[in-house]
Amino acid sequence: MRIALLILWIMRWLPKSSVKALANVLGGLLFQWGRRRVTLINLAKCFPDKTDAERVAIGKKVFQNLVRATFDLGRLWYAPRADVTSLVKLIDRHYADPYVNKVPVIILAPHFVGLDFGGAGFSYAYPNVFSMYSAQKSKVFDAALRKARARFGDPLLVTRQQGLRPVLKALKDNRPFYYLPDMDFGAKDAVFADFFGVKTATVTAMARLAEITGAKVIPLITRQTETGYEAQFYPAWENYPSGDAEADARRMNAFLEERVLEMPEQYFWVHKRFKTRPTGEANFYD
Repeated sequence: MRIALLILWIMRWLPKSSVKALANVLGGLLFQWGRRRVTLINLAKCFPDKTDAERVAIGKKVFQNLVRATFDLGRLWYAPRADVTSLVKLIDRHYADPYVNKVPVIILAPHFVGLDFGGAGFSYAYPNVFSMYSAQKSKVFDAALRKARARFGDPLLVTRQQGLRPVLKALKDNRPFYYLPDMDFGAKDAVFADFFGVKTATVTAMARLAEITGAKVIPLITRQTETGYEAQFYPAWENYPSGDAEADARRMNAFLEERVLEMPEQYFWVHKRFKTRPTGEANFYD
């Protein structure tokens, strides 16, 4: 793990054009040897009308973009803060400013490849942000991760093992919650809501947190660009939650579908998004 951190430290010194070129080569190779099968299954389920060649092209680009975002962590973690913040542009802050630090706010931040840079940009603009993360098995990497996330403000990091109690407290203290709910965490505390027409285990925690705390939900989508990253705010959701868990989950998935269609090659298709299936339905990945 120390070697991986050393590689990231070295990456901060490379020109952005070199990082991109290297990511294109390595990403193309990893697509052949990595989670190609998982990625193509996900794309086939979500884009059945596309040809095999079109889905392969998207999948390859996903890996190239992921590798570039990973290499860019070298800058995010080790470059001077001014250099990092110049790479991240926050767009449409007027959707967030009336609410952040004034009322409870949940920032809906789905898994696009630029997610970490969007988080850094948000933390720099709103230093008392908090988020959840999974504690790493490697203590060295876990310490590096926590130190990196604390570079751009005074964030509170809550591990998933701590549960929702510290999340509720932080929300009630008007700390904005940078939340990533669009993954398959199993059937517990989830409902099956359509995502591109596929019944998908979707966590209900965001709606429950909003109901308990009165939090506003404000989406923030990060796009990887030719020169850096753009994190765009969207209007706070009205009439949310609705009291219907399935309808609320479907609303989140529908919003995510719209953003994915804008840049399918930047979504985190390598995750087994459809691993949890309704009773009696076969696993897609077996």
